[in-house]
Amino acid sequence: MLKKLSLFLIVISMAACDSATLGQLGSALGGSALTEAEVANGLKEALTNGISKGSDLLSQVNGYYKSEYKILLPEEARQVTDRLQKIPGFKNVEEEILERINHGAEEAAKKAKPIFVNAIKQMTFTDAMKILLGSDDAATQYLGNSTRNALYQEFNPVIVESLDKFQARKYWTDAVNAYNKIPLVEKVNPSLDDYVTNSALDGLFGMVAKEELNIRNNLEARTSELLKKVFAKQDN
Repeated sequence: MLKKLSLFLIVISMAACDSATLGQLGSALGGSALTEAEVANGLKEALTNGISKGSDLLSQVNGYYKSEYKILLPEEARQVTDRLQKIPGFKNVEEEILERINHGAEEAAKKAKPIFVNAIKQMTFTDAMKILLGSDDAATQYLGNSTRNALYQEFNPVIVESLDKFQARKYWTDAVNAYNKIPLVEKVNPSLDDYVTNSALDGLFGMVAKEELNIRNNLEARTSELLKKVFAKQDN
């Protein structure tokens, strides 16, 4: 671990170098010189791999629903479903809603990849160096900070469309309206898509963070020569 940390610091020091020094350091470490473009492109490739793997896994049937990223109902929603279980037609209301919103998120995840990939393409060499200087999830943090708001605007309509495909919003609205008719209960907002959108994005970023850590630490996860070349400098 100490050896790995020490040599990772060598890679970090490369972030402060100009192109000539960057090449000299690469040669001194026993490998071919690394250019600025290779460092930036290597990190872009790592991010793209994480996005691709994350969105591909989550967009599969039960990708959210039967994974650690399963979208659960917020506490106030569970109060609704607990009361509704006693009303005819809503006995399994919580699990029915969970299945529908998670399948809606899986459908939306199919369209998420190009949105993320386009954002990654905009990453500069300076951004790449900040990522090298950062923590094990620095790339994921960069992606979240730079794209979350814009991604929400793109992702939310897809979530709405997907939820409607599985009639999740109608089912939830019907359930909430039935709940709101119960005497003396605090009325609940029947809107569902904002919560599901943010939860779906949280799961997607979680998958990206896991893959980023995997590429940083696992040789077998570096599936191209560029990834091997860039990240090898922290291992030698």
